[in-house]
Amino acid sequence: MNIDFIDKKLQEIYKELEKDIMKILMDESLDKKQTNLRVKPISSAKKILENALDSIKMVNKLSKEEIGK
Repeated sequence: MNIDFIDKKLQEIYKELEKDIMKILMDESLDKKQTNLRVKPISSAKKILENALDSIKMVNKLSKEEIGK
């Protein structure tokens, strides 16, 4: 499994998510509640992706250890 490739693609996705968040934060027409309602799902998506990458890395490490036995 090419972890570096997955990590690189996820970094690209993170950058896009951060751009979306910045657009929302810069929108002065939104009040605090509307801003939070729009930012929260994006932040959650980023956290889910980070957790998925951590899980992939852990599975990859365990499989390499298992092969080494």
